[in-house]
Amino acid sequence: MSHGGRATEGSLGFLEPSRSAWQRGGVSEAAPSSDPPDAGVPGEVHAEPHGGELSQRLNWLRAGVLGANDGIVSTAGLVVGVAGATVERAPIATAGVAGLVAGAVSMALGEYVSVSSQRDSERAQLARERRELSETPDEELEELTELYEAKGLSPATARQVARELTEHDALAAHVEAELHLDPEELTSPGRAAAASAVSFVLGALLPLVAVLVPPPSVRVPVTVVVVLAALGLAGWAGARLGGASPRRAVLRVMVGGALGLAATYGIGWLVGGAVG
Repeated sequence: MSHGGRATEGSLGFLEPSRSAWQRGGVSEAAPSSDPPDAGVPGEVHAEPHGGELSQRLNWLRAGVLGANDGIVSTAGLVVGVAGATVERAPIATAGVAGLVAGAVSMALGEYVSVSSQRDSERAQLARERRELSETPDEELEELTELYEAKGLSPATARQVARELTEHDALAAHVEAELHLDPEELTSPGRAAAASAVSFVLGALLPLVAVLVPPPSVRVPVTVVVVLAALGLAGWAGARLGGASPRRAVLRVMVGGALGLAATYGIGWLVGGAVG
């Protein structure tokens, strides 16, 4: 934070996250340091992700891992079930491709509807905050001051911070402190839908390729090995992103996947034998 402002500003370093709503690009002003500057292009500013931006990236990564996991499990269960009923490649490929397309469309539509509802809610909250700032600015300033007092600031310092942030960008300051939103970074339904569809397709391609490439005699065992390995990797990645125990997550997802594949293969074998 720059020391070129008021004297009290230097003691408010822990309020830097509150300024991220109006300091676009994730770059804040830095205090003078005794450390030597980084070598690089003169005048170049190195952006670092702040808490909200990092959290958003992690949410996208988690959603991608979950989408890929869904693609692996649903497509693997489908093709292994069909493989239990027939050794012909054409029916297996048809079922696998149909399941891939249907699953990707379902994931995309579900994500689009869900995120659209979230975005509508965020827009409604922003509209309400704009109206309150227009109709009762003094009350909103008092509310923002109380929020900073609750964070541990003295009343005088909290009022100064609230006033300066409001003068700079009232809406951004208030929605960040009250609603934890950034007006410039609302969720995107289109991007969420595309990410879900792509991650599902990438996950679904693994069992589809694994079941079609090997000869019929080893088709199912190869698919099971590939699917369980992919599920283990997805479980490990999800656990690492969420800060959980990777060992437990990997064991859980691999056991569940193995049980699911055994069930679908058994059903396919029984139904195929009965119909055939």
